[in-house]
Amino acid sequence: MATLKSPPENAAARRPPPRGQTPLGRPGVFPEKAKRASVFSDRNPALNSLFGEILDWMLAPLLLVWPISIAATHHIADEIANQPYDFVLADQVGRIVRNLVVTPEGITVSLPKASSASVADDDADKQYHQVAVAGGELIAGDGEIPPLPAGSKRALGEVQFRSGHVMGERVRIAYQLLPWPSDARPLLVQVAETRKQRSALASRIISGVLLPQFAVIPLAVILVWIGLTRGLAPLNRLQLRIRKRRPDDLSPIALHTVPEELRPMVAAFNDMMSRLQDNLDAQQRFIAAAAHQLKTPLTGLKTQVELALQESDSKQLPDYLQRIAAGVDRASHMAYQLLQLARAEASHEKPRALEPVDLDALVRDVMSHCVARALARNIDLGFEEAGAGMKIFGLPLLLCEMIDNLVDNAIKYTPAGGRVTVRLHASPEPMLEVEDTGIGIAQEDRQRIFDRFFRALGTDAEGSGLGLAIVREIADLHRASIEVLDNPQGEGTLIRLVFATQNA
Repeated sequence: MATLKSPPENAAARRPPPRGQTPLGRPGVFPEKAKRASVFSDRNPALNSLFGEILDWMLAPLLLVWPISIAATHHIADEIANQPYDFVLADQVGRIVRNLVVTPEGITVSLPKASSASVADDDADKQYHQVAVAGGELIAGDGEIPPLPAGSKRALGEVQFRSGHVMGERVRIAYQLLPWPSDARPLLVQVAETRKQRSALASRIISGVLLPQFAVIPLAVILVWIGLTRGLAPLNRLQLRIRKRRPDDLSPIALHTVPEELRPMVAAFNDMMSRLQDNLDAQQRFIAAAAHQLKTPLTGLKTQVELALQESDSKQLPDYLQRIAAGVDRASHMAYQLLQLARAEASHEKPRALEPVDLDALVRDVMSHCVARALARNIDLGFEEAGAGMKIFGLPLLLCEMIDNLVDNAIKYTPAGGRVTVRLHASPEPMLEVEDTGIGIAQEDRQRIFDRFFRALGTDAEGSGLGLAIVREIADLHRASIEVLDNPQGEGTLIRLVFATQNA
């Protein structure tokens, strides 16, 4: 066992920051993580609206589908408009085929008279007729009709349709291939017609379908708006109920009075309010207990001052002043521990930037400051290192305070001539043990010693009852478990802290 009789030479280099200061050297300033973004969205929370989000997701698909609907309607309207006019074109082709006369001298063709007449009406369609050898010379009719392109359907005896251009105008062409005994190539009969009337019919169909949509879509938007307003009304009523509450009313909201979809959120809100109520109750109990604990040394100080003022014998004044100084020390120690407890509690509320800590060096540094207290009580203070660098992640200032309170508590409750040993174990998990040969802790008190202001009966050691409460708060912050055991070497107590492996 390595016994510390005096602070090591390099203790100043590893000495923790002065009390009341943080690792950054400024009072009350702790390293913190970057501010978190909005819980609901990465965007600016001021621009986040549940009503707007739902409205966007309902209207955006509608605006996306509408152009697709227009294109589909146009295609269907063209198909519908083609059907009656294609039927007429097919009849024209059939009439020409029926009038074809094949003789040894050649082919006699009788084309409709309309094919050679000029049409002055701009809204009327023009027709073109043609009989030719497929892929060869023109036999009769209009030569402006383009020949049958490659890849077109070439089934003999069936009327087929295709689109094309004649004299720069879009036309619809019906054609039929006929076998010709005198030539290996078939005859091609074609009738072409401009598309003015077809386009006019398709436009009327599209207008009849789309015009009502211009009235339906604004109406749908209005109905969606009204529906969302009515649907979100329970949120507004819930908001009003919460706003009307008194500031001190933290009672839960009845779940049967809210819509089913809001019940998980309200249940979580009730849970938060319950935890807040527990925290407020704990704070009120803490304030009441702290006021009571501070009242005792302050009352003693006042009594000693009054006695000193009334004392006429100057030889008694040093004794009164010594008692006053001791009372000031007790009150100062109480106030300091209250501040440390408040700091440990506040550390649970804010995310802290944990840093790697060499626990061997940290414990040795704290022990160097406890040597004077141990020597004053004639106690053998020892420290057993882990034997290798023992790293954990934590807050050095709070860890120093936790270890100091553990060692100080062991020294206070160990009689003169006793031993206090602090040892570290690196495996299987980082472990800190504080062992003493003191008066021990009764089994029924082992769970209560971490309560604030609790002091076991039958002890005359001075204290505020806050030291181990501070230890528990800091250990919880670092996710370390605490065990209170009997000293395996005999009388006394062994307090063991096991740090979580993810901290190592």
